[in-house]
Amino acid sequence: MKLLALDTSTEQLSIAVQSGDRVWCHRGAGGAQASAQLIPAVLTLLAQASLRVSELDALVVGRGPGSFTGLRTACAVVQGLAYGASRPVLGLDTLLALAPPVLAQDPSAQRVLAVLDARMQQVYAAAYEVRSSETPPGADWHTVMPPGLYDPGELTLPTAWREDASVWIAGNASALLGAAPGVLHSPEGTPRRILPCLPDAQALLHLAPAALTRGEAVAAHTLLPLYLRDKVAFTTAERDALKAHALTSASAPAATLRPTLRQAATPLKRTRNTP
Repeated sequence: MKLLALDTSTEQLSIAVQSGDRVWCHRGAGGAQASAQLIPAVLTLLAQASLRVSELDALVVGRGPGSFTGLRTACAVVQGLAYGASRPVLGLDTLLALAPPVLAQDPSAQRVLAVLDARMQQVYAAAYEVRSSETPPGADWHTVMPPGLYDPGELTLPTAWREDASVWIAGNASALLGAAPGVLHSPEGTPRRILPCLPDAQALLHLAPAALTRGEAVAAHTLLPLYLRDKVAFTTAERDALKAHALTSASAPAATLRPTLRQAATPLKRTRNTP
C-alpha cells in the first residue's frame, strides 16, 4: 500500500510516507512553523520514496481535535494535493492516533483512554477498544466514547471500563487528570498505566488500512476538520477573573474555578470554517 500521512494538530508536525513495507518519516515543530515546513517536507519524503502523489492509494490526515491553525493547515494541504491528483483522502481522529503506540508498548492492551491538552484548563478525550488481538497494522479499533471536550473533573471512564485496572491512559494531559474521578486509579487504588505521547503520522499509517477497508475514504473537497470548541483563548475579563480567583482563593478546590470563568465569559462568534 502507498500512503502519505500527516498530522499538525499539536505542537509537533509529523509526516510519514509508506510504500509497501518501507516507511519514511519526518518530525518537526508544529504551530505557526508548520505551514512553512509542511509542503517542502512532504515533497522531500515523496522524493525519497520515489513516489508521485498520483501513485498514492490515499492521503491520510489527523483531522482533529487539536489546534485550529494546525488542523486547517493539514487539511488544506491534503485537500490541495489530493484534488490535483484525483486521490481519495482519509481523515482520522487525532485522539485515535494515540492508540497504536499503546499496542506497540503492550501487545495485550485492549482499552485506551486517549487524552490531549486542550488548553484553557480543559482536555480532549475519547475511549477506544481494540477489536482484534493482532499487532499493528492489523489491529482494528472501536470507538467506545467519541472525542469530546471536558473539564478534567467531569471526565469519567466508560461505565464498563471503571473496574478494569488494565485500561491505558495515552496522550499529553495525564497531569491534568487528578480531578477526574476514577481515571488515573482503579476502584481498588491500582494506578493505571500511562503512555505520554502525541498524535503522529506513523500511527495514522497503522490505522489507515482498516479505515480504508471500512470505506471511510472520501473525495478531497468533502474533508472537514473536527473542531470541538469555538473559543481558542480566554477573554481579558476571564484572565482577570482567573488572576483574582487565584489570589483570593488559592486554597479553594480547582472545581470552583470554572464557574467563575464562565460568569466572566463573553460570547465569541464562530467564524466560517474553510478547509
